[in-house]
Amino acid sequence: MRLKITLFGFLLSFGIVFSQNRKLPVDTTVTTQHNVTVNGTSFNYTATTGTQPVWDEMGEPIASLHYTYYTRNGVKNRAERPLLISFNGGPGSGSVWMHLAYTGPRILKIDDEGYPVQPYGVKQNPFSVLDVTDIVYVNPANTGYSRTIPEMGDDVDRDKFFGINADIKYLAEWLNTFVTRNNRWRSPKYIIGESYGGTRVMGLSLALQNQQWMYLNGVIMVSPADYKVIRVGGPVSDALNLPYFTAAAWHHKALPAELQNKDLLEVLPEAEDYTVNTLIPAIAKGGFIQSTERAEVAKRMAYYTGLKEKDILDQNLVVPTRFFWKNLLKDKGGYTVGRLDSRYRGIDKQLFGERPDYNSEITSWLHSFTPAINYYLQEELNFKTDIKYNMFGPVRPWNNEDDNTRDNLRQAMAQNPYLNVLVQSGYYDGATTYFNAKYTMWQVDPSGRMKDRFEFKGYRSGHMMYLRREDLRKANDDIRAFILRTTTEGKSAKY
Repeated sequence: MRLKITLFGFLLSFGIVFSQNRKLPVDTTVTTQHNVTVNGTSFNYTATTGTQPVWDEMGEPIASLHYTYYTRNGVKNRAERPLLISFNGGPGSGSVWMHLAYTGPRILKIDDEGYPVQPYGVKQNPFSVLDVTDIVYVNPANTGYSRTIPEMGDDVDRDKFFGINADIKYLAEWLNTFVTRNNRWRSPKYIIGESYGGTRVMGLSLALQNQQWMYLNGVIMVSPADYKVIRVGGPVSDALNLPYFTAAAWHHKALPAELQNKDLLEVLPEAEDYTVNTLIPAIAKGGFIQSTERAEVAKRMAYYTGLKEKDILDQNLVVPTRFFWKNLLKDKGGYTVGRLDSRYRGIDKQLFGERPDYNSEITSWLHSFTPAINYYLQEELNFKTDIKYNMFGPVRPWNNEDDNTRDNLRQAMAQNPYLNVLVQSGYYDGATTYFNAKYTMWQVDPSGRMKDRFEFKGYRSGHMMYLRREDLRKANDDIRAFILRTTTEGKSAKY
């Protein structure tokens, strides 16, 4: 491996930059050279990892964001090559998840279904989209190695960072600096966000356009969290969980034989149709629903969920997801099922209860991701530091007020004929369900005049569907095809 290191990076590699206060420089880079084979083609690439400031109105640094930037070598015209800007969610999550398991050139050493194996580490990603696009992974303030300045105390202006609108505003400004420093203004640009990152990129689509005059070719939302629906309650929010219940129950062979004997993709349209045309109206009637209709709905919900009719009736047809995770397999081995990926099973202290003791999937993932990102950044990318990598950082309380991100995306698309949207979801995700993602997609443009610029892809796994090898390949192929389809090659941006 050949190293090309800036002065800061040179000092960093020898541990000279750091003070006794365990702080990172606000502006530094380390550059290394690597090789990867993607879809049978071997090529070299450059990895640049470091920190870049967030500036205040007076030009002073108020935070330093850590990022990792990959560029394919040997590209004749960098201006024609797309740039993919990647965020995870939380809010408060580092960019580790998609970086080391999805689109990047290195992924976790895990089994083909996504479960941890030892010794921990990384391996080549044979499906990475680095063959068609350069990629930058961004850690927002207090995630990964990113930190506010000062890092803690009353002098931290939390209103500038820790809320939906603040998050979007400062990240848009930071991206302006990044694109300028790396001479990427002419490149086709895409932003991808997972979970809360879906909310983030919906908002960024308009902020980049209207505040930074930076126009995008695509927005990719991976298992998006839409706070206009999630945890809001009410007939729509409550009913949208049913198709997910069906998918998870199907996976665990907990459905009636009539459904269990069909393929998942034959079963889900039935549950979706029932949700939209029967369940939402039934829940909307509340306590004034006729007893015969209530009984029939409970019976049908039991049919599509694997739960008991009495449990559904006892909860007035509104089944919390936490109840489902706890009770789906109560009489089938006594396991709980995971929140973010219901393929995972857990063991609670007792069978009785309304919610699991812990999330079985996240504990499994942290097994692999935590050692891998710490090893990878320090040993393969040569970014040496004593700073803790925050898998989940201190960003609470988080301000969710004035969330207009869904309409931000609509407005950005209306103003920019180039802008297209890809939504990706795992059928077994119980936190940001696939049908919730579909609903969000349907609601962005009520006129329906831009619906041909939306695309939905579903996968037989959970929130991080890319952990399953088969879906890692499919999901990267879907991003690759989306990028190739939406780079305009001289076509005018007009209606």
